[in-house]
Amino acid sequence: MTGPLAGLRILEMAGLGPAPFCGMMLADHGAEVIRVEREGGWSLPGDPMSRSRRTVTIDLKQADGIALVRDIAKSCDGLIEGYRPGVMERLGLGPDVLLADNPGLVYGRMTGWGQSGPLAQAAGHDINYIALSGTLHTIGREDRPSPPVNYVGDFGGGGMMLAFGMVSALLAVRAGGPGQVIDCAMTDGSALLASLTWGLYAAGLWEDRTGVNRIDGGAPYYDTYATADGKWIAVGAIEPQFYALLCEKVGIDAGGQDDQAAWAGRKEQLAALFAARPRDEWCALLEGSDACFAPVLSLADAPGHPHNEARGTFIEMDGVTQPAPAPRYSATATGAPRPPRADADVLLAELGYEAERIAALRGAKVIG
Repeated sequence: MTGPLAGLRILEMAGLGPAPFCGMMLADHGAEVIRVEREGGWSLPGDPMSRSRRTVTIDLKQADGIALVRDIAKSCDGLIEGYRPGVMERLGLGPDVLLADNPGLVYGRMTGWGQSGPLAQAAGHDINYIALSGTLHTIGREDRPSPPVNYVGDFGGGGMMLAFGMVSALLAVRAGGPGQVIDCAMTDGSALLASLTWGLYAAGLWEDRTGVNRIDGGAPYYDTYATADGKWIAVGAIEPQFYALLCEKVGIDAGGQDDQAAWAGRKEQLAALFAARPRDEWCALLEGSDACFAPVLSLADAPGHPHNEARGTFIEMDGVTQPAPAPRYSATATGAPRPPRADADVLLAELGYEAERIAALRGAKVIG
């Protein structure tokens, strides 16, 4: 593996959503990630979030399977899991056990509500976690909040936050600190992602209503508009000089940018203007200028945009188009992602298991 995290070994307990995203982030940047699959577990063919892993399928209902996970964890710098609080403890793989085996282990726990609190044991999904943090209230149109897929809770406030926490704690261990447990909750993480909004709200610059503010679709200069061919464009001309340029290029006056009483009328004017011409004409006029403009590209179209092609923003692996690793490094470049590979025999041999013992584990269906 290449990248700034090369040399780190992470154990990932297979799950859905944010924990695999964290595992992908760590693997993308050079860590060796060993993914423990559960027999009969759900998987998506060509899933980007499973790339660059070594995998082993283990029956966690058998004592030998639990012992095997403990042996793997002893060889690792970190572990990530995304089960409800208490599940790993009931399996005999809780942090008290694994940190006793390996005092330098960084044990990352990913949940929606957190390891503690009145809701800790309740079921939920991204939409619920970002609703409770107040973040969903800031996303959508004036008539209702709108779920932003599962980008804000699962991935931004969840998997990405856990990846940051793992790297931070791993650095602390490298500096001589002990292993520790990371309690990463999507409610906490999604609240943190809204830090700017909380600051604007405290300063009296954000109305506590959905879809009426400068950057939530309330302002005419920060919104999406339909074009004549049924496609969409996005404008984000917040600064006065950028707004003036946008207005100049589309042929309207730039007066009263922040006159909220005039926003509805200006939005209608822009909507009619943009609807009169196809998207490609607006791209030819505005794209690449300081008018803060971009076409709203579909998943099918985004990889083929010249800017994305030039930067290699998307890659193809096993016939599946997917985002490339990000960000980029000048001195420790990341390697190309690889498909996950089943690696039980090699992995167990590295741990000192003899061939006969591996065969016996497979015969007993402890490993798949």
